[in-house]
Amino acid sequence: MSSNGRPLIAVLDYGIGNLRSAQKALEKVGADARLTDDPLVIDEAAGVVLPGVGAFASCMAALERSKLDDIAQDAATAAVVDLPGSRPFLGICVGLQMLYESSEEAPGTDGLGVLDGWVRRLPDGVRRPQMQWNRLEPTGDHAMLAGMTHPSYVYFVHSYAPDDPNHATATCEYGGKVVASVARGRLWATQFHPEKSSTNGLRLLANFVEFCRTAR
Repeated sequence: MSSNGRPLIAVLDYGIGNLRSAQKALEKVGADARLTDDPLVIDEAAGVVLPGVGAFASCMAALERSKLDDIAQDAATAAVVDLPGSRPFLGICVGLQMLYESSEEAPGTDGLGVLDGWVRRLPDGVRRPQMQWNRLEPTGDHAMLAGMTHPSYVYFVHSYAPDDPNHATATCEYGGKVVASVARGRLWATQFHPEKSSTNGLRLLANFVEFCRTAR
């Protein structure tokens, strides 16, 4: 927890894409969000965020180059197991995909393997990438979606999604049901971009900040 009462959230800086937009959105909803690759800052944080944009293989390579792959894997694994004292963990877009074993986009490239299953290409017959607002279909009640409008529209930019629906908290319709968000233990992850999803996205991020504030 940072000194001003805003929970310190480490946004992992591994040198790809526009990571600062996630940081700024978290700051807007009450976090002391820091874009960082410093293990000491990450260890001190009340929560960890792994954003991602672009291709699976290039994101994994950048995570490894920055020496944040083991840190991300350990933090995400602790969150999944829900160990006492573990921090909430949030994956965003490719940050969600990297939590799985691998991706059809990059056969032979291992993901972090925190969640079972692969990331598969979106069905034939739809435009890829899905680059649009789409409606979430919650699979039940979960804290990550609390307070969002009904129906809830959020913004997607992706061509791949997880093939395992077991931990899905929401799906969307795009040539069939597509996993839109997942949660297991203290790990949350979204295939959509909450930082680009207006009021609903900010609500989800505020829910995550509150989770970080109270989880420990």
